[in-house]
Amino acid sequence: MDVDRDPARERAYLEIQGIYARWLDAATRIGFVVSLVAFLLYVSGALEPQVPLQRLAELSRLPVARFLEATGEPTGWHWLTLIARADYLNLAAVTLFAFVTLVCYLRILAPLLRAGERLQAAIAAAQVIVLLLAASGWLTGGG
Repeated sequence: MDVDRDPARERAYLEIQGIYARWLDAATRIGFVVSLVAFLLYVSGALEPQVPLQRLAELSRLPVARFLEATGEPTGWHWLTLIARADYLNLAAVTLFAFVTLVCYLRILAPLLRAGERLQAAIAAAQVIVLLLAASGWLTGGG
């Protein structure tokens, strides 16, 4: 985007950058606070974990299949059913960070289109689609 030649385009570009930056800042701060609270609930014992902290070192040495069998851990997005457990609340907090980019891109789509930046909007939309597909598990390969 050549913003040097058109002051209106430059203003729109700066406005979009500002929107993205503000949303990124807010989402990151929220994610940090949620992560901190989840971690404190975990280490304080205020919430019971699915896997007791004392067993974690021992169990982490197991192959994945044995670990899942020994702990009863779910796979895929089924972990959401255990969000009331301390360890899964921490996972949810980390997952918030994964969605920060997605939320920021969604937020700037309309301003990009209003500014006539169809290519930039298409790239942002494509990234949203890829992130959603990746989160869904549809892009996993192998066994």
